[in-house]
Amino acid sequence: MKKSKKIIVLGGDGYLGWPVAMFLSKNNYDVLIIDDYSKRKICKKLGIKSLCPVKKLDKRVSSWNKISKNKIKYEIQNLRDYEKSKPIFNKFQPETVIHLAEQPSAPYSMMSYEAASFTLKNNLETTLNLAYLVNNLDTKAHIIKLGTMGEYGTPNIDIEEGFINIRHKNREDKFLFPRKGGSLYHTTKIQDTDLLYFYARAWQLRVTDLMQGPVYGLHTRETKFHQNLWTSFFYDGIFGTVLNRFVVQAIAGFPLTVYGKGNQRRGYLNILDTLECIKIAIESPPKVGELKIFNQFTEVFTVNELAEKVLKSAKNIGLKNLKIKKIINPRVEMEDHYYNPVCENFKNLGLKANRLSDNYLENLIEELLIYKSKINHSEILPNIKWK
Repeated sequence: MKKSKKIIVLGGDGYLGWPVAMFLSKNNYDVLIIDDYSKRKICKKLGIKSLCPVKKLDKRVSSWNKISKNKIKYEIQNLRDYEKSKPIFNKFQPETVIHLAEQPSAPYSMMSYEAASFTLKNNLETTLNLAYLVNNLDTKAHIIKLGTMGEYGTPNIDIEEGFINIRHKNREDKFLFPRKGGSLYHTTKIQDTDLLYFYARAWQLRVTDLMQGPVYGLHTRETKFHQNLWTSFFYDGIFGTVLNRFVVQAIAGFPLTVYGKGNQRRGYLNILDTLECIKIAIESPPKVGELKIFNQFTEVFTVNELAEKVLKSAKNIGLKNLKIKKIINPRVEMEDHYYNPVCENFKNLGLKANRLSDNYLENLIEELLIYKSKINHSEILPNIKWK
């Protein structure tokens, strides 16, 4: 039997990190999670809770290891502490490192100076340290960073897949596609890309950057094995992604709150497709010294279209007296804009996307209905403004 490859999942306690860790373990990878519980600490400080209960890593890992032949290991460690992180990397010698260890919320990054400072320091120092840690490894591990489509903003031209060829004054060159982040969080993600692009060139690192759209959904195949293995499901205005928030608002009988005109267009994907995209990225590594970029989404919707889809599905299963309500947009963003991003690399490598169907939404709503009494209505409306 072929020896399983070694993978570190940074941020493996998170909404995506934990399902990724289990998914890779099930697919015969030797997985080590590193997390410092920083998101849990933020949530505790702000009084935010996942709709469904989420066990800590010791309980999750113990539960997984009882049912799986491939055991997951974990370390509670802040990657910003370079000296303490170095022996963990050197001992494990990963062949791939999946970088999900960043403060992931645009609203949180705009909440206060303290939150902005944490976002900047955490995201950039973590990425810098990762480049140094990998460069010191014998394995020269492949870095897979979870970026965001939000790096691009909403330019009035087609969004290419990471790079763009430019002809200027009769000369041509290839550049990273121009970035225009819509929050401090998105700006740190742009800087992450620049950091890793530099170190790929300078130190001959291998880096894949996944420009991911907002993710929706609760369960993966692995989370369904036991309730101890569930991932988080946030619906608040800080960590809740838009579709997940709409679903909970419908369950609570609360108006589906659309920011501004609701014509903002973005690329979205099912949580199951996130797992498949990461697996494809692992199996299609870049060349030495290369930064490879994938745009990671499967469908494009306006916020209005998402709200209408959730409203329809909620009514289909008997939820009544629901409506959509447009509120003043707390963000600074264009509400009417051109949006045509390219997404060909994953398709060409065989991704079979899970589309956002009425049936999927109906099942998701029904799964979460049992937690209706736990919905905190004070968390539903946004309370952070960009200005």
